[in-house]
Amino acid sequence: MKYRTYPNSKVTVSEVGFGLWTTSTGWWGEKSDDEAVEMLHAAHALGITLYDAADTYGNGRSEEQLAKAFAGRRDRVVYATKFGYDFGGNPQARRGQSELPQDFSPAFVRRALEGSLRRLRTDYVDIYQMHNARMAQIDDDALWELLESLRTEGKIRMYGVALGPAIGWLYEGVDAVRKRNVASLQIIWNILEQYPGNEQIRAAYDAGADTGYMIRVPHSSGMLEGHYTLETTFPKSDHRSHRPREWLVNGVEKVRQLRFLELPSRTLGQAAIQWLLHEPRVMTVLPNIYDREQLSEFAQAPETPALTSGELDRIAELYASNFGIDEAPMAFKGTMSRTAPLPV
Repeated sequence: MKYRTYPNSKVTVSEVGFGLWTTSTGWWGEKSDDEAVEMLHAAHALGITLYDAADTYGNGRSEEQLAKAFAGRRDRVVYATKFGYDFGGNPQARRGQSELPQDFSPAFVRRALEGSLRRLRTDYVDIYQMHNARMAQIDDDALWELLESLRTEGKIRMYGVALGPAIGWLYEGVDAVRKRNVASLQIIWNILEQYPGNEQIRAAYDAGADTGYMIRVPHSSGMLEGHYTLETTFPKSDHRSHRPREWLVNGVEKVRQLRFLELPSRTLGQAAIQWLLHEPRVMTVLPNIYDREQLSEFAQAPETPALTSGELDRIAELYASNFGIDEAPMAFKGTMSRTAPLPV
């Protein structure tokens, strides 16, 4: 494992992190808390130090799993968690992966942080993130002032924004960087889905910001792991089962053209991570990890051969031509255009 330090900070994280949505939500198969703790211990043994949770993952379950896994070892790990969803009240209100009501009011955020600290059994969070923030939160001066106060109080070490729930949210990310100099920005970005992540990362360079990036969905919903075929099917509970047939057909063809990235010492899934780590602003990559085999493969990715300039150029050429495939434009969520230009 290799490590990177967030710009202008003392927060150092492993280049591959562990997202607890796979152990706590049931969206990728059920795991007991004991199984989750075993997986977290295995991840730490492989050098993973960054663990990305959210108060709403399993209604607090992801944070409780971290507390069980790392009791007595808090100083050896970096906790990132998220806030902004009100998951109290009726536990049946949420169906599947549907969104819950959001609340970013100062009183609610303080209560949310205290709840996270209690479940994590710690007195500070390393990286505290707005969960699926919208433009209203990016523009809310009071919210940013509160987060700075929480940092001054020592309850959080840094704060950031985690964008979603689907790909898009261009100007939420750009403005978080340009207007707020946000310390950490979590986005979707991968070889097959480079937009709008490339613009969100470019914003840090243009603004001279201190922003470091967490990358989620690095394998494009598993496509870049290289195991899908035209015969692949998904369980009805899996979000990929609702995608059109063209997504699978086109994705398999794109991956076929990327097979040149596979080496005896590097899988396609590892190459997908190396493509992200070529960007210095990327602090950590958060692959979806379901089992020990995946964990071992992805944790070893930083030690595999880095992509050559020729490989990077070939990827750029393929992406620029959409791999020679004629398909409908991708649908985005969030703020993808402006009614007026941002003041310089």
